[in-house]
Amino acid sequence: MLCVMALEHAGISPDRGDVLVTGAAGGVGSVAIVLLHKLGYRVVASSRRAEQEHDYLQELGADEILNTRELSGAGSALSKERWAGAVDTLGGRALANVLSQIKYDGAVAACGLAQGHDLPTTVMPFILRDVTLAGVNSVLVPNAKRKEAWNRLANDLDLEKLNTLTSHARLEDVPSLAADVLAGRMRGRVVIDL
Repeated sequence: MLCVMALEHAGISPDRGDVLVTGAAGGVGSVAIVLLHKLGYRVVASSRRAEQEHDYLQELGADEILNTRELSGAGSALSKERWAGAVDTLGGRALANVLSQIKYDGAVAACGLAQGHDLPTTVMPFILRDVTLAGVNSVLVPNAKRKEAWNRLANDLDLEKLNTLTSHARLEDVPSLAADVLAGRMRGRVVIDL
């Protein structure tokens, strides 16, 4: 929700164009798709498991699915404009390529480092296209903004879809789940029963 709010704050509305979600099959990406879809955005979902997760991502509300390989190679400082905004959970080369493809006056809400903490890009998207890169940290959010986000989730999150992207596990399953996360085999979010 904080990423969606960051895009809204930057003026990215549904009429501005497509919004990309990277790491779309993961927990943050899956929830972002559900929220953006319900708010009327046309959502492009990016996943390294695009073929296997195609139906799942469509059920969540993705209008188009692409393989993250398209964003992982060496790109250029400025590429063809494709998206009005993006929610990025990957960082690294993928984030650099996303930034290079954001439309003029667009924005990216970055909240993850799954692909790396480096950002191999230039200032060109920021200066020549007026792109905003908004960092999103859910840990240190002031209480007022945290309450706003929870209120928005209560109104804007489709709970039926949240249930479809949620699985449950036991505390003793955490080590094997961690291995699955690192191997990129997880889908949606997992609630740990303590």
